[in-house]
Amino acid sequence: MGALALGQVAWLTAALAAAGACTGVLAGLFGVGGGTIVVPVLYEVFGLYGVPDDVRMPLCVGTSLAVIVPTSISSFLGHYRRGAVNIDVLRAWTVPIVVGVFAGIVAASFAKPVLFKIVFIVVSLLLAIRLLAGRDTWKLGEKLPDAAGMAGYGLLIGSSSSLMGIGGGLVANLVLNLYKSPIHATVATASGVGLIVSIPGALGYVVDGWNQPGLPPLSLGYVSLIGFALLTPLSLLTVRYGVSLAHQLKKRQMEIALSAYLIFISLRFIASLD
Repeated sequence: MGALALGQVAWLTAALAAAGACTGVLAGLFGVGGGTIVVPVLYEVFGLYGVPDDVRMPLCVGTSLAVIVPTSISSFLGHYRRGAVNIDVLRAWTVPIVVGVFAGIVAASFAKPVLFKIVFIVVSLLLAIRLLAGRDTWKLGEKLPDAAGMAGYGLLIGSSSSLMGIGGGLVANLVLNLYKSPIHATVATASGVGLIVSIPGALGYVVDGWNQPGLPPLSLGYVSLIGFALLTPLSLLTVRYGVSLAHQLKKRQMEIALSAYLIFISLRFIASLD
């Protein structure tokens, strides 16, 4: 791993700053935690620094989850103050999500890097198609399922999120949308899901990557402290703008914006598949 040119360092710094700002806006606007921006940027950054491929994607995921912790707290509080969060859903999902997070981390220990990308692409495109079509007939039911069904969804949200390095908002959005939850309530509740996922997820990646060879300096397991320090401040500064914008946009505007964003990110990962 040679020294990077000054131009590369400047580009990396600008990319991380932009990613941090986008993370905050997205966390407030869509309740997705911002991992869909952070993971691709970190993937390029760690690649330029010569991080080995077998630890590169887990390092991106773990660092992303760590960044999502403070932004999720800020986003959740912003939506909660506006009375948009469905607390009953969060209560039903808390324990299953945490169990799913750790199951996903265990799976990540044995998975090839390509699996992370495929899971990310599939979940993102499913939600994008659902939102872009704008068809209320595409549903799983008129109301959310019973306790057993909610537990199953919680396990799915936790496990897939810890594999993708996102705060759980993507899968939570998908589930709630398919049960006809209003999109503003869906986004607000998804911000709370991000909080439930990110804390145990980040801690799990710290433990799982402890003493792993090939990690860059100042890493706690699969969490890069340098990445966390560079991304977090701007994300916290921009969360409130995302929350404000989410409550100004109309339902269809929110659906189109979120679906376009998800398609763009999915295409980026499809292009990177080996």
